[in-house]
Amino acid sequence: MLFTDLAGARNVVPVIDSGEHEDQWVLVMPRAEKSLRDHLQEHGQLPLNEAVAVLSDVAEALADLKDRQVVHRDLKPENVLLLGGRWCLADFGIARYAEATTAQNTYKGAGSLPCMAPEVWKYQRATGATDIYALGVLACELLEGTRPFNGPAEHDYQEQHLHGTPPPLATAPPLLAALITECLYKASQARPAACNLLARLRQIPAAALSGGLATLAEANQGAVARQAEADRRASAHATEADRRKALLDAATTSFSFIADAFLTTLTTAAPSAEVRRGKQGGWTVRINDAQLTLSGPKENTEVWRTTSTPALFDVIASATLSLKIPANYHGYEGRSHSLWYADAQTEDQYQWFEAAFMDTPLRPTAKTMEPFALNPHHESRAAVGPGMMMHQVAWPFIPLVIGDLDEFISRWADWLAQAATGRLAHLSRMPEHDPQGSWRR
Repeated sequence: MLFTDLAGARNVVPVIDSGEHEDQWVLVMPRAEKSLRDHLQEHGQLPLNEAVAVLSDVAEALADLKDRQVVHRDLKPENVLLLGGRWCLADFGIARYAEATTAQNTYKGAGSLPCMAPEVWKYQRATGATDIYALGVLACELLEGTRPFNGPAEHDYQEQHLHGTPPPLATAPPLLAALITECLYKASQARPAACNLLARLRQIPAAALSGGLATLAEANQGAVARQAEADRRASAHATEADRRKALLDAATTSFSFIADAFLTTLTTAAPSAEVRRGKQGGWTVRINDAQLTLSGPKENTEVWRTTSTPALFDVIASATLSLKIPANYHGYEGRSHSLWYADAQTEDQYQWFEAAFMDTPLRPTAKTMEPFALNPHHESRAAVGPGMMMHQVAWPFIPLVIGDLDEFISRWADWLAQAATGRLAHLSRMPEHDPQGSWRR
């Protein structure tokens, strides 16, 4: 029954027919050319372009499996087959639907010890993030010729996956090394989703970065590595506080890359702008009378989720991006947006989102900033909830994808240019764009 739902999934070896023979269940599948294990034994570690192509094929399969709520749970080179010029997933012998529960003895001996994610060793439910972890292990073998952890005994693998630090990637360029490190995070919710992973793999440059971009990518790789080490320490005791701490570390790391990429782009376009560094990676850029400020990330300690009034999604950290100008004769001083590290669109899948708020039309007030940012607290919780409250969402929740920030940065650069030339004006209608459906309800 599991295989029926895989029809049409990309890069999955299809089942042509099935039936019974004596006391065995039989599956008929097209014969592949070879396995990825065979290919690695023939060629050893792969060149960058080939390794990225293999990882992209597998990431496509994982993205389609996630849509079908299927977890493979045994991703390894032996189960990746070359078929029709693409590397395809096979052997779903221990695959489970993502929502299925599994007894403890199913985990031991069923998965492959070198590739089993920390949550599997803790007897927790396997999710799509479990396959992402295994893909990170696979990536290390493709690029380095060896897995991050090598046992050799079962208890050695358990200790290494739960508490060990993967060795640094020597051959991968910084952007790819950072991505693989994120795949190997101990906290499953901090690992990239399959679709995000695929998009970032497609943006790995064939040629090496140079100049400031190379320096920035190396700095990001170092930040991700430091976060991974903090994540490793936090996984030793998987309490809720530890889980949130690991996610906060991931939020801080990814925020630093967003902030640095944003500032680098702005100062490249406007080298004479006045720049002031703030706390925790924040900054202020001033051109003429216009001032664009990105605050550093702040842990969400406000009441957000409660038993009596549960929030629709979780928020780990927040920051504010504000553009200020001298007040005009209407008192208008600019706009500000919220940046939230949350699972706003997919449960337990955390990343940074941009959003903004406005007053309800039924409560007319004179706002100097519109739209405006809100921290995660009872007012903003009500804004994303059902019903007509004092505040409403005025800008859709837009994920900030590292490596794909062009639209986000270009939009704010345009608003900054308008502000610097006296053209930034109060909006004629609110919300600017329909935000409905952009967050989980």
